[in-house]
Amino acid sequence: MSTCKKTRAEATSVVSSDRLSSLPPKIKGNVLSRLDVREAVRTSTLSSTWRDAWTNMPKISLRDGNFTRTRFVTLVDMVLALHMGTIEEFDISSEKSYHDEFARWMLMLSRRSPRSVTIKLNSGPRYKISSCVFSIGDLKFLQLENCIISLPRAFQGFKSLTYLSLNNFSSTDRNIQNLISFCPVLKDLILTTFEGINQLNIQAPKLEYLRVYGDFEDINLEAPNLKVAILYLGHQAKAYQSVPIVHDKENHIKKSLGGLSEIKILGITGSFMKYLSKGRILTKLPSVFTRLENIYLNICFWDRRQVFAAYSLFQNAPNLKKLAVWSYPSSTWDQCQARILEHTLQMQMDHLVTASVGCFRGLDNEVDFVGKLLSWAPALEEVKIEWKGETDCSMVFAKLLAMPRVSARAKVIVTF
Repeated sequence: MSTCKKTRAEATSVVSSDRLSSLPPKIKGNVLSRLDVREAVRTSTLSSTWRDAWTNMPKISLRDGNFTRTRFVTLVDMVLALHMGTIEEFDISSEKSYHDEFARWMLMLSRRSPRSVTIKLNSGPRYKISSCVFSIGDLKFLQLENCIISLPRAFQGFKSLTYLSLNNFSSTDRNIQNLISFCPVLKDLILTTFEGINQLNIQAPKLEYLRVYGDFEDINLEAPNLKVAILYLGHQAKAYQSVPIVHDKENHIKKSLGGLSEIKILGITGSFMKYLSKGRILTKLPSVFTRLENIYLNICFWDRRQVFAAYSLFQNAPNLKKLAVWSYPSSTWDQCQARILEHTLQMQMDHLVTASVGCFRGLDNEVDFVGKLLSWAPALEEVKIEWKGETDCSMVFAKLLAMPRVSARAKVIVTF
């Protein structure tokens, strides 16, 4: 390279370096947020102007990875102690135990008033979430795993929180009810794998998305703006194990789902259908799900109460377009009685376009269900059946193809 070109290249490098060094601290912090925290801290050796740039990073993500425990503790302490800007997002996760450090970290973090907090420390016993975390007034996003939720008496709520996710946690009925109801603008709520909660009461006027996966005895939803609900009840739950009471006049579909006038997607999985089938089953509910278009459910066709609870849902969802059903077996089923009762039902599913039945074993009650769909849905185009039977399906398949249908376009497709 000629002397002239070399001089020009060096001059360009100096100018570029000066431009980077002259960036405002906030912009430097945004640039460094795209790096791993360890790499961001290393930029302090570039020049004097970059020495403290990492202390203005708005997003902090900490992973212990290949760190030794001691080095990771030192890193977290340094980041929380020396950070000078606003922490928009704080995310920490590890597979090592930091129980002896956790309370100190949470106190230091709360003083930074982060907008978003994600804590996934999944090694060892559950971490008790410090009371200082519940005093972060500007929090908008909170995701916690492997924790204990116990609200302080002075808890005033998260007035700006829109997203709450709790996984593998323990708490009490009152603590969870208060935590949710004291978040007036909460839109997304996820509660999975929990202990200590028997009566799950969810009062959230702005809630739009809900996913519950766990064991509980009872659930009550007051969420008038809820659009998507995925509800799973474990097979070990008392609500599943208890038998229906003969003179129980309470309708559990009405109690749990009756107020969800804006619901568009409803998933009922695990044993939640059995919970809904307890008590009195109403053909007509006080509230019709006029916006409900997609239903996904696990159902035991051997249990006639579950079948009728499902029909009650379908009848009160006049605009249902997509239905996906997974069948699971049971040792107690009076098939003859169920089929006689089912023949008294007449229903219109005018907007149903696609339906599917998973884990189909070809038993009469399952075949009858497909027959009902074919006779109730004038707009039906396709019924997909996932065959899981242990015998030859040819006779069952022939019976399905011979069934009368109100839609000339309806196809029955069997997959293996």
